[in-house]
Amino acid sequence: MGSCEGTKILAVICDLDGTLLNSEMATRGILEEFLGKYGKVMRTDGENGRLGKTQKESAIAIVRDYEIPLSPEQFIEEITPLYKAKWAEAKALPGAERLIKHLHKHQMPLALASNSLREYIDAKISHHEGWEECFSVILGSDQVKSGKPAPDLFLEAARRLGVDAADCLVIEDSLVGVKAAKAAGMRVVAVPSPSEADAASLADAVLHSLLDFQPDFWDLPPFDDGNYEGESGLSKEES
Repeated sequence: MGSCEGTKILAVICDLDGTLLNSEMATRGILEEFLGKYGKVMRTDGENGRLGKTQKESAIAIVRDYEIPLSPEQFIEEITPLYKAKWAEAKALPGAERLIKHLHKHQMPLALASNSLREYIDAKISHHEGWEECFSVILGSDQVKSGKPAPDLFLEAARRLGVDAADCLVIEDSLVGVKAAKAAGMRVVAVPSPSEADAASLADAVLHSLLDFQPDFWDLPPFDDGNYEGESGLSKEES
């Protein structure tokens, strides 16, 4: 199964926020508090639609939806320092560190492709020892023409890795990310949150968490650390 249904997987491309890092948990409440300063009450109905979007797209939508008396650029300038102050608290999601360090150990070409700006990606992963050197390529949405759901980020990551798009496996959590990967002609493993359940319908495989990822299913080097307890405290059999 897995890669035998297509060409052999020669590289892996990961999303960052919501896939490897629990950024949303660390920054929860920031937007709500920010909106409160302008007398606005955050609505939950539109929040999920911004998941995975670029910073500019999210800013335009928030300023419009909440009728904040700021330009999108002013909104970004005011709220970004609040988010930056919390990035150090963003923890690796269960199984993330094990996976990327395993792939790096086995010299599997590995890229990070996020709709965040490149400087924000660097700031986020700087709090996680050894992560930066695991990735052969790191790309932000400001380094390509269009962010996800356009395929540009994934196609550029493949180009820089020196592999064909069809030989890449993408790991994503959001619908926009899965759409981008499929548009690039890549296979996709989705690890969606409940609010992003639609991502599952387009993905080649769906996991509850990265603790469930089995590299050998994709003909990648299998884990060699036995019953892994990692970040979740569960063994592989229990997870």
